[in-house]
Amino acid sequence: MDENIFQLTKRTLVGTPIPNSEASHQRLSKKKALATFSSDALSSVAYATEEILMVLMLAGAAALQYSIPISLAIITLLVVVYISYRQTIYAYPSGGGAYIVARENLGEWAGLTAAAALLTDYVLTVAVSVAAGIAALTSAFPSLEYHNVLLCLVSIFALTVMNLRGIKESATIFALPTYAFIIGVFAMLGLGSYELANGTFTHIVPSTLAIQKPLTVFLLLRAFSSGCTAMTGVEAVSNGIPVFQHPESRNAAITLLVMVFILSGMFFGITFLSHYHGIVPTESETVISQLARSVFGTSRMYYFIQFSTMGILILAANTSYADFPRLSSILAQDRFLPRQFASQGDRLVFSNGILILGALSGLLIILFQASTHALIPLYAVGVFLSFTLSQTGMVKHWLIEHKPGWLGRSAINATGALATGVVTLVFTITKFSHGAWIIIIIIPLFIYGFRIIKAHYIDVGKQITLAGVDAKALIHSPVKHAVVLPISGIHRGLFDALEYARTIGVDVRALYVELDAEQVDWVQREWSKWVKGVPLFVLKSPYRSVISPILKYIEDVRDVEHCDIVTVIIPEFVPASWWQNLLHNQTAFLLRAALTFKKNVVVTSIRYHLK
Repeated sequence: MDENIFQLTKRTLVGTPIPNSEASHQRLSKKKALATFSSDALSSVAYATEEILMVLMLAGAAALQYSIPISLAIITLLVVVYISYRQTIYAYPSGGGAYIVARENLGEWAGLTAAAALLTDYVLTVAVSVAAGIAALTSAFPSLEYHNVLLCLVSIFALTVMNLRGIKESATIFALPTYAFIIGVFAMLGLGSYELANGTFTHIVPSTLAIQKPLTVFLLLRAFSSGCTAMTGVEAVSNGIPVFQHPESRNAAITLLVMVFILSGMFFGITFLSHYHGIVPTESETVISQLARSVFGTSRMYYFIQFSTMGILILAANTSYADFPRLSSILAQDRFLPRQFASQGDRLVFSNGILILGALSGLLIILFQASTHALIPLYAVGVFLSFTLSQTGMVKHWLIEHKPGWLGRSAINATGALATGVVTLVFTITKFSHGAWIIIIIIPLFIYGFRIIKAHYIDVGKQITLAGVDAKALIHSPVKHAVVLPISGIHRGLFDALEYARTIGVDVRALYVELDAEQVDWVQREWSKWVKGVPLFVLKSPYRSVISPILKYIEDVRDVEHCDIVTVIIPEFVPASWWQNLLHNQTAFLLRAALTFKKNVVVTSIRYHLK
């Protein structure tokens, strides 16, 4: 009954299993892929301009004019990165993005560095996007501000469940908020531009900004690197090529082009109109909220912008839900992550990766109290590190391939690698004390973990391989075998286990741990009454532990009596309802766990199911 309830709950949340024969029908069209893979990149326009202005305002109101040329420089870099990833899509159609490119061209260490940066980025993307989305909501409804963390966790839970339902179904559901955001932002930019042309959208110069720092080249570079958060998520399409409909590479390249075109238009438009209207960031209201209020007032369109912004920011996390599990599966296939990450679940998605991503991002939300500005410094370092490694890898790829146009292509990639490398360096320096140091520690830890896991799998392979082994060496003489049966009392559930023990061995011993002297006498009397031919050993337990005396006895049987194999038969009864199991001690579970790593000990549970 409980199993049926569990299955019913799972099917309600996740859906019915999808057979392997339907895998080709789960691929995405360009329209759905745009919603799935571009939500991260497109959502960044909601806070990229704000990040530029927050740096420039340190140098006073006059410095805010530099937001326009900085946005144009970022768009130029975006085009370079687009060309690079477009080349990657055709050169590496199996997906994997920066990890595959760096590993195959720059070596294993570079590949693992890119993978660590990407995985870190994906977790932070979920946390940043959801936190920014809830911030957009609380800008419109300030009374909700005290519930930020809870709202973020609920959003992450909903995203996790939706992605467990399958990439095609989640893409269908998430397409509406993505396109609503695009329409809303372009409507705002269109009306703002119309008002500007008619002189009704007046230019305002903030006059109350105190100069805290001089306007230097380094400050401009810092503003540029902060605004480069608008480029986050561009690599997502190259990571997920296999989920596109045929022809995969062509459809992925078209989707990437459309995404970059939309992203550039929205980013420049928001930056230009925000500057022209004199908008500066505040703690209580986001830049895009101020701009929407300037254009629409507090009409329904203002709230449409706020809700669609909230939707796209939260759904930007969906890009990570598409790419984190897929990259994890590739790493698992290469034996750098546990094999469980390589397995697809009932709905033809990498369920383990999805669940881990949800758990890690939720933990970040709690640790950083859903603060976007606290999370973003961590977020961008990994993004641009992977950009740099990917483009550097593509330079070497063209140098090796020497295909037509290789010189121009390698020059473009080299330019992009240099620019994104500078951004990575500036971000690391300027944001080091704000939290970027955490990423500098986490990425090497990831790499160390990858190599430890790989070394384990290699060691296991060496120990279990049959290569070079003489078949005769695997045939042993008869083993000395003892069967041990721990009991908690005399009851119906014991006898199935007892009969099974007799069928697999001649030397069968029952064990009872003495916790109550009076109870021991009763157990011995009942044992002699109901059981014949199997000795009962009573073990003393001066410290009232059930597990320790049993473990000591089993070790003595194995080591002192020199038994080759000790089989431990654990009788246990299973209540009819899951909650009833909570009312009983978990001795059987604890004993199984304690025996897991005991050499030459076999553990078998014989369950007696209660009605």
